[in-house]
Amino acid sequence: MKIIDSLLKDVAELKPMPKVATQIMKLIEDPNTSMGDLADVIKFDPLLTASILKVCNSAAYGLPNQVESVQDAISFVGIDQILDIVLLKCGSENLKNGQQGYGLNEGDLWRYAVSSAIIAKDIAGMKNLKSKHMIYTAALLKDIGKVVLDRFVGDSFAKINSLVENNDLSFREAEKKVIGVDHAELGGIIAKQWKFSPQMVRIIMNHHLPTEASKKSVDTSIVYLADTVCMMMGVGVGFDGLAYRFHKDVLKKLNISQKDLQKLIAGFGEKMQKIDELMDV
Repeated sequence: MKIIDSLLKDVAELKPMPKVATQIMKLIEDPNTSMGDLADVIKFDPLLTASILKVCNSAAYGLPNQVESVQDAISFVGIDQILDIVLLKCGSENLKNGQQGYGLNEGDLWRYAVSSAIIAKDIAGMKNLKSKHMIYTAALLKDIGKVVLDRFVGDSFAKINSLVENNDLSFREAEKKVIGVDHAELGGIIAKQWKFSPQMVRIIMNHHLPTEASKKSVDTSIVYLADTVCMMMGVGVGFDGLAYRFHKDVLKKLNISQKDLQKLIAGFGEKMQKIDELMDV
């Protein structure tokens, strides 16, 4: 069996994104979406409703009153926070296990995904982009390909590492050369199968900015920069993070100064505890 055939078989065994998540992702790309629209979709999913109420009533939010409905939750914490909670819950199932081929222990990829998503959304907010929720979701799920590719990377690690050390390739470039596909490309395949929007598929597939066209995309560049900031802070640095391809011109293209970057990192430090609390709820 060809490697790609085996990979596609493994993709089919992933726990698919719930239908409600797909519906919500379509809603968040519509600027006319209201609190009522969102509540109407969520309230018919009992497990997701229970998760939202559990999170909103946790110490992470410390609300003065008990939240007893999705509408109350949206009113108390805001539509932005509810969207984040929904996407976190829907995206967690496939990302919580360890990926030994990438040097990531249990929970590492999930913590990295959440961190990257929050940073990407903050950058999108700095740029006043209406697509901040879509960017958040793309950053959260951008490394889904690693879940499937992990065992192949583990089996081929010696060859991949040799190319990194001797041929000046990034880890992603080396895995592509050895296996025939890299985790970003595979992530794009998964996103297509899960019927994500073409824009989401494009960002996930190109989040390492492998082409000049991808570097011109503001949304994709923001997800890449969030990835880079995580590396700078030591979040989610597996084997591939030690051989990462940095594009120094991204800050200039996004018109983000060193001061903006420092502020972003400092602000994220304040959110770390809440991230850990949300992941445990």
